[in-house]
Amino acid sequence: MRTLCSSTLIGEFFVIGFAGLVAMKDPDLAMSTVWTVSGIAMFLCVLLCGLVTGPGGVALGWALQIALIASGFIVPTMFFLGAIFAALWWASVHYGKKVDEAKARFAAQADSSTPDAA
Repeated sequence: MRTLCSSTLIGEFFVIGFAGLVAMKDPDLAMSTVWTVSGIAMFLCVLLCGLVTGPGGVALGWALQIALIASGFIVPTMFFLGAIFAALWWASVHYGKKVDEAKARFAAQADSSTPDAA
């Protein structure tokens, strides 16, 4: 699960950075505000790469997905991109758990089929 979720989060890192560049063009927003918010969100993406398998990691990821969709009120394209990344996040969590379960089964089968050296 960690690999799939981290890949999604790194993709979001770049999308948030590009959305920050687009948001800079809005004359109503201060550049410092745009980059503070974008920087915090980008930092959270990187931080969550390490925390995703820990307690609450997936829930924090969902919170980030909601924030990404909500950023569409500033950069309208983010409604679409946020929805895409939310779907990718769901797939990463869902299929990542299945991959982890399959790896555990294969490891258990390999351990049970290995003769004990006495």
